[in-house]
Order: sequence, then C-alpha cells, then structure tokens
Amino acid sequence: MSNEWVVYKGNDGPGNGKHIVLVSGDEEYRSEEALPMLGKVLATHHGFKCTVLFAINPDTGEIDPEDQTNIPGLHHLESADMMILFTRFRELPDEQMKYIIDYTNAGKPVMGLRTATHAFNYTRNQDSPYAKYSFNSQDFDGGYGRQVLGETWINHHGHHGKESARGVIDEFNKDHPILKGVTDVWGPSDVYGIKELTGDSQVLVHGQVLVGMEPTDAPKADTITMPMAWIKTYTGDTGNTCRVFNTTMGASVDLESEGLRRLLVNGCYWCIGIEDAIPDESVVDYVGDYSPTFFGFGTYQKGLTPADHAL
Repeated sequence: MSNEWVVYKGNDGPGNGKHIVLVSGDEEYRSEEALPMLGKVLATHHGFKCTVLFAINPDTGEIDPEDQTNIPGLHHLESADMMILFTRFRELPDEQMKYIIDYTNAGKPVMGLRTATHAFNYTRNQDSPYAKYSFNSQDFDGGYGRQVLGETWINHHGHHGKESARGVIDEFNKDHPILKGVTDVWGPSDVYGIKELTGDSQVLVHGQVLVGMEPTDAPKADTITMPMAWIKTYTGDTGNTCRVFNTTMGASVDLESEGLRRLLVNGCYWCIGIEDAIPDESVVDYVGDYSPTFFGFGTYQKGLTPADHAL
C-alpha cells in the first residue's frame, strides 16, 4: 500500500465487491478528516472497499490541504464503482485531472460534498483542456460544479460561522430511498446559496438558516430555504449517463450529525444502484474515535500522513 493514500477493506455487507474512492482536498472544511471517517463507516458497516485520497505536500509526504496542485492516487478511479468528491479550488496537473474527468464521462456515479460545487479553479494553466471545469467557467457554464453536480459556488446564504443549518426533508420526495431513516440533519456549516439547479435535479433536503450555532436555535425569520441535498443525472462527453448526489453540507463537524451520515451512506447505495438494499436505519456509528476540527482556514492538523488514518 502506498503511503500517499489509505485503503479500508470492506467487511461483509451489501457493498461488498464495490469500490468507492473518496477524494479530499479543501482548505477550510476539513475534508481530510471527514472522508476517512466516512470511509471507515462505509467499509466496516456496509462492506464497501474505500480508498481515501488526500492533498499531499510532495516535499514532505504530509497531508497539506493548502497544496492545491497534488492529489496522488487518482488512478484508483479507473477501477472505482463510485467517487465521492470533496475538493475546493483545486488546479490539478492534467495527468491527475484526467482520471477525474475520464471517470465522470464513463457514466459512473458521483457524490459531491460541500465545496465540490467549486471543486476546481484554473488560474495558472488556463490552456489546460481541463480549465473549462473551473467553478467560474464561461464556456462550460459554471464548470464541474454546475454541469455535473447541479450548481457552482454562489454565496453564503447564512451568515458564515454565525448561523448554522438545519435540513428539512422535501415533502414531495420524503419516500425516496436515500431518505430512509434520515432525521435530525443539522450542521454548524451555513446554508449555501443556490441560484438554479441544472438538469433533472430533484431536491431531497432543504437548508434552513438558523439564528445561531446550536441545533435548538430558531429558524431565521424571513429567510427562504435553499436546496441542501439533491439528486440528478449527468451525461458526459462520451454519452454515458451517471447518477449524481450532491449536498452543500459535509464539513467534518457537520458529520457529527447522525442524520447527515445516514443521508450520505444511503446516497452511496443509491448512486451505485443498490438502493433496494438500504436498511430501514443504516448503521452509521463511528469506527474508532472521531473528534473533528472546527472549520476554518489554517486549522488543519499539521504533520499527519495518510497512515495516521489507517484502521
């Protein structure tokens, strides 16, 4: 096993024989903590083999979310059955980015978390064939976020760091299999603004802005909800169509919400096409300790390597 990523072997479960690649790399919301925890849950309780990738400082070999140009191990997407993407403003070299785009165009399922709406931002190499996937792309409107996942970065609809978010189940889609057993979705992250979801998007959960940072806080008066979790399909350059699940929640501290973890686990079942196997209440208990770092720039834990996340 390389020391640049971590692999969790799948136990018995409906996901046995399926491989999920979880791609972290954001400066703010601690995807490098959230995705190893989620990978352990998916592997231990549900049987999926999970490979977690990180932004790595090539000089030190340490996890460095502020290195926007290096995520080793993306070749694992060639054999993956699903990708979970949680990156922010990455500008990957073409040989790395090619794996993400080839995977997406192959019609395999994609889950986007939080900053995946603005996963890529090409500022140095705008001649790259992948520059069009930038969050602010004009020629490929809204880039990867809007085209594949449903929306790009718009704004903070709630007051960032001062107004948390409650998930409100969509009444029309309340019987969707992804929502089975999902209750009490709440997170310290604020609600993201959504201008218009693309394609055949169906909203499963709406984001309600609360007046403070506690789950018991009241909704903010005269403030509309925004789509917080939705499903859609995406047809890529090669004509293959994939299932997509996206949520604007996902910070490491958001995932302390059992309801949110269940939403994501169920979303993996649906993405891969085994939604008939979703339990009435998916097991989402932590595997080992989970004490996430609160979101913020520069708050990541220094000196860690992928091996520090091994089971």
